[in-house]
Amino acid sequence: MRTFRLVIACPDRVGIVAKVSNFLALYNGWITEASHHSDPQSGWFFMRHEIRAETLPFGIEALREAFAPIAAEFSMIWRITDSAQKKRVVLMASRESHCLADLLHRWHSDELDCDIPCVISNHNDLRSMVEWHGIPFFHVPVDPQDKQPAFAEVSRLVAEHSADVVVLARYMQILPPQLCQDYAERVINIHHSFLPSFVGAKPYHQAALRGVKLIGATCHYVTEELDAGPIIEQDVVRVSHADTIEDMVRFGRDVEKMVLARGLRYHLEDRVQVHGNKTVVFD
Repeated sequence: MRTFRLVIACPDRVGIVAKVSNFLALYNGWITEASHHSDPQSGWFFMRHEIRAETLPFGIEALREAFAPIAAEFSMIWRITDSAQKKRVVLMASRESHCLADLLHRWHSDELDCDIPCVISNHNDLRSMVEWHGIPFFHVPVDPQDKQPAFAEVSRLVAEHSADVVVLARYMQILPPQLCQDYAERVINIHHSFLPSFVGAKPYHQAALRGVKLIGATCHYVTEELDAGPIIEQDVVRVSHADTIEDMVRFGRDVEKMVLARGLRYHLEDRVQVHGNKTVVFD
């Protein structure tokens, strides 16, 4: 079913829901999903509505035009998207395959409603897997002594393929500040939730030596500050003294790919709103 997604953030006050609901009712808009959140700390209100497209007497551009006066009245940050317009997702990876393979499988099985125009990697290891799915693979090696040319090529490829969102599926390079700025709130990354407790190499080895009881992963938007962007999704699994380091690595990979897939799905469905360094996620 084709829907229009109306996503709103604005200073909180009386009458927002009534105004939006009356507006949609005026045009016979059939609301199939409605989510609201009032944040008392910031004083902001967040809303997401899905409306059956065929119930409205006009298309998305006319809907935007008709809604604009209400948005201005309430000082809204807002957008309306069309579920029929698939977002274009550029995937980036290095050598580890678990996150990339999981996303490709979900896309291949129609579990992720998006287009994947290409995959970019700084290694060639995963080329055959990507090309089996019929997706172009671009090998962009990164010279540790001079990374600028590689990231210039990455930026060119991302722009050339009209990416709506970039997903770092275990891409083991730090993106330059300019790329983070150009695609603010449109680059999604995954990291293990040991950070910052276990930094550096072999975090699962460090965790095993400390006898941790929980391991997990965090999906977040990329900012210039490493692994400190707004969090979209997190999850954990329990471990015990009987689990080996290999077990922990396996559990960690499982939770990483699950959290990344959920975070991407929330983004694709316009369920994530960023306010400062915090998110509201209508799951």
